[in-house]
Formats: sequence, C-alpha cells, structure tokens
Amino acid sequence: MGSITSDEEKQAAAKRSLAFVNSGYVVGLGTGSTASYAIHFLADRVREGLKILGIPTSVQSRELATTLGIPLTSFEESPRVDVTIDGADEISPALQLIKGGGGALLREKIVASASRMVVIIADSKKQVPALGKFPLPVEVVPFAEALLSRRIADLGASVVLRRDQAGRPFVTDEGHHILDCNFGRISDPSGLATKLERMPGVVEHGLFIGLADVALIGKDIEVHRSRRSSRKPI
Repeated sequence: MGSITSDEEKQAAAKRSLAFVNSGYVVGLGTGSTASYAIHFLADRVREGLKILGIPTSVQSRELATTLGIPLTSFEESPRVDVTIDGADEISPALQLIKGGGGALLREKIVASASRMVVIIADSKKQVPALGKFPLPVEVVPFAEALLSRRIADLGASVVLRRDQAGRPFVTDEGHHILDCNFGRISDPSGLATKLERMPGVVEHGLFIGLADVALIGKDIEVHRSRRSSRKPI
C-alpha cells in the first residue's frame, strides 16, 4: 500500500470537519485547497438535505459554493457565524496560525472573529513547532507599500511584494497588496502582531492568534484533533 499524499490528508481532515456542522447553522467557508475540499463535502450534505447558510471568505470560495449549490448569506442577514471551517499555512502546538497564502487573510480573519467556533483543517506538513518558516503575509494599502516594506524589514524580515502570474502586484479582494515577510522563527507572535497592527497602512496580517478552537490534522491514515481552551462568547 502506497503512502498517503498531502491531498488525501487534506480530504480526510475536511471530511472530519463536517461533524461540527448541524442543520440550521451559518457556516464560514474558508479559502484555499483544503477548505475547497470541505466546501465540496458540505455541498454533498446540502444535496442530501442539510440546511445551512454559508458566508464565504473570498470571491473564490463564494464562486465555488454558488456553483455547488450551497445557499449563501451575509453579515447584514446573519451577524454571527456558528462554525467556520478553514485551512492554514502553519499551525503551532498552541493553535496559533499563519494564514494568507491564498490572499484572503482579511476576510478570513473577519469571518473567524465572528464565529462561535473555528475549525482548522490541514495536512500534516502544516504542523510546525514554531511559526515562521512560511513567510508571513501582510496586507497593505498600495499607497504605503514602499514605506511599510522598509518598516517591516527593520523588524528583521526579508520582504517581498507578492505578484500574480503576469508579474503584476497581486491584488486582494478588497483592492490591497500583500507583502510576504520572512521573519524566520517567530518567537513572540503576539508581540509581532502588535507591532504590525500599530503601523498605519497595514490593513491586516496573517498571524491568527486566539482564533482557532479546533485543529484537525490529517496524518497518514488518521486525523488528529487538537483543541484549545474555549473563547469568550462574541
């Protein structure tokens, strides 16, 4: 029997995440390859009669959910999300995350912050002893891009402007740019988050601290579950 691939681990974690979804729920629909598996599995359940409403975290996930027949809602209609299912680029033992490899970190963090529960799904390669191997995405207003590149570099990072396949600056769903910032091992994620948040022109960063409640990690033929202490009600 061959070894389990990362895609198979992602699918296993995504399938297990459906245990957190009940009929009548508003569900945050994450962005990225792993979250896409969850959206497909949710669509299968919807066709079988599951009654949910989705709040997508990106244009990409909205288009996928619409194509698959998942009914959608908005914060105007549904100000609170029952559960969000999303992926991550890195997951620490304390369930701190780096997200934003797909460029949707701003909407992902908004939806996560509005959720009673956030379930993170990933393959085993996303587990790390400490955050920082994956470059930290920082979403910035284009006007401040050059200034912020220098200021973030002064914090010890190697900073690169993200570009699309045509070589143009990558533009987020909200019209911003992304700086991919390689800090190496991040010893104090909370402290770094605070420093970035104090910089005018930084719209959002990919450090997700205190937002993930459960992580489901596909590892070989099993799905490992980690949980942190519950958050205060929103």
